Amino acid sequence: MSTVLFDTPGPKARARHRIYAVLGILVVAALIAFIVYRFVDSGQFAGRKWEWLQYSQVQSDLANAVLATVKAFALGAVLAIVFGAVFAAGRLSDHAWVRGICTFVVEFFRAIPLLILMFLFYYGLPTLGIDTSPLFAVVLGLTLYNGSVLAEVFRAGIQSLPKGQSEAAYALGMRKTQVMFTVLLPQALRAMLPTIISQLVVLLKDTALGFLVTYPELLYYARYIGSQGAFGRPIVPSTLVAAAIYIAMCLLLTALATYLERRNRRSKKHIDTDAGIEQAGLSAAASSNVLGGAGPA
Repeated sequence: MSTVLFDTPGPKARARHRIYAVLGILVVAALIAFIVYRFVDSGQFAGRKWEWLQYSQVQSDLANAVLATVKAFALGAVLAIVFGAVFAAGRLSDHAWVRGICTFVVEFFRAIPLLILMFLFYYGLPTLGIDTSPLFAVVLGLTLYNGSVLAEVFRAGIQSLPKGQSEAAYALGMRKTQVMFTVLLPQALRAMLPTIISQLVVLLKDTALGFLVTYPELLYYARYIGSQGAFGRPIVPSTLVAAAIYIAMCLLLTALATYLERRNRRSKKHIDTDAGIEQAGLSAAASSNVLGGAGPA
């Protein structure tokens, strides 16, 4: 079978695609093997380079660094979602001046690199007499940048909903704000959940930029351990450990997204089943009334 934009490959094309896939896997495997060989050859997997993991104080400090990363991520994620929801609603406002302000804010913070935002908040605000901290600079930067991206995600999700949703809400006498926050936004959140989770994964990885403003997160501590001469300066092992922890946290976040999506599908099926049962019951009742009315006649 074929579609308008894509023809289903035939036997020769499928064989060619398999060959390309095998060649690609071999190239990637060879590259990984070469990197591992270079690490082994340079002594990066020697026991002395990894003995720092055996110290209880190092384990405690590493756990605190992970908690600091999770703390910055949690605060940034919650505030970014709120920021995105509010400014997405503002961009869809009926008032031109509200749309203009929200559009300017979203486009402005989307255009500035996140690292520059952190630098401005950490090094710039004290020059204006405003006391700040590394956590404040990191969280505020994550909120403004990722919140601006999420605002566009929410706006696209809201505009993709059928117009009948808002029209039905207006017919019930609901105001614009009520329609936006009680009808449209909850549905947009469910519809755009994969995209939202993808942006939250980006936000989680962006917390690593906090080490440049001395925030004691995971990468900051990995860099600190990697510079210790007492452990043989294990910069590569400490970086690998940090990367493994980041990968584990991203996989957990992805697993949470998968769970929420499956739960959302089950709830939709439950609602559809209940609606079908109710519709069937109404049809049966109508049929019974018609037959009952026809009997005496």
